[in-house]
Amino acid sequence: MSKLKLPRQIAALPVRVGEFGTVEICLVTSRETGRWIIPKGGLMVGISDLEAAKIEAKEEAGLLGKVWDKPLGRYHFWRRGEGKFTYTEVAVFLMRVKRQKKRWKEMEERQTSWLSLLDAADHVQEPELSTLMVRLPNNEKACTFIGRGLDLRF
Repeated sequence: MSKLKLPRQIAALPVRVGEFGTVEICLVTSRETGRWIIPKGGLMVGISDLEAAKIEAKEEAGLLGKVWDKPLGRYHFWRRGEGKFTYTEVAVFLMRVKRQKKRWKEMEERQTSWLSLLDAADHVQEPELSTLMVRLPNNEKACTFIGRGLDLRF
């Protein structure tokens, strides 16, 4: 029996470490429904998934930073299209944000918000994405990537 080949997207899970080691996650609104999501988009021909995740974060939220070299995990959702829905798999790349630009490509089309890990997990509608977020503190390698030597608070 062959596995079903799902359409794929890539996403960035943007995190920053605030004052006192508090970890925050940046969410953006989707253009069509206004629901809270992480920056994501389709695969880009000739561009690695890691670089594509970085591009999506910059275009959708004005975020600049370093992306972890392998996916943190994956989640699935029903992507809305013209008269149909498509079940889609999203590879999520952890992004340590250095700064947010004052102006960016989709600034007028989306809202952004920096939230605590638990608040961000509550705001997104995709259960697998929420689970990926709340498991972040248990991922030692990811925590080292976010803030080596820092006492992180989630």
